[in-house]
Formats: sequence, C-alpha cells, structure tokens
Amino acid sequence: MPEEVSNRMEVEQKKNLDIRGLVCPYTFVKAKLAIEDMELGGVLEIVLDYPEAVHNIPKSMQDHGQKVLKVEQTGPKEWVIVVRKEKD
Repeated sequence: MPEEVSNRMEVEQKKNLDIRGLVCPYTFVKAKLAIEDMELGGVLEIVLDYPEAVHNIPKSMQDHGQKVLKVEQTGPKEWVIVVRKEKD
C-alpha cells in the first residue's frame, strides 16, 4: 500500500482511550479491547497515570504484533502511548 494511503488511514481512524485511574491488568485489557475494535492501520492514543502500565502496555502491544509509535510523559504522573494496529 502506498505510504500516502497508509497515512490517510491513520488520520481517518484515530481513537483516544483515557484509562487514568486504572491499574494493571485493567490498563492493558482496556487498551487491547480498544485496538481490537479498530481497522488495520488505525491509531490508538492511550492516556494513563499508572507508572507500571507505561512499561507493560507497550511491551504487550508489541508482543501482540502492534506497532508502538510513541511513549511520552506529559505530566508529573501522566503519559501518552500511541499504538498503530498492524495485526488482527
């Protein structure tokens, strides 16, 4: 698929998931269910505040064949993880 078409798909299907206040394993369960509902190429942006999940979610997403695009701390106790769906 041409890169420009791929980028258009990502822009068209972007989903935000706010899981602040949740702890593991609920953080990953919510993220996994959200990405399963998306089309291939879709981008999921996850906002969280549980430090352990900052390491667990990206690792688990990669283990399940998804592409982690970004992990960024946005506040003293807040992070954003961006994942692209690469596999059903």
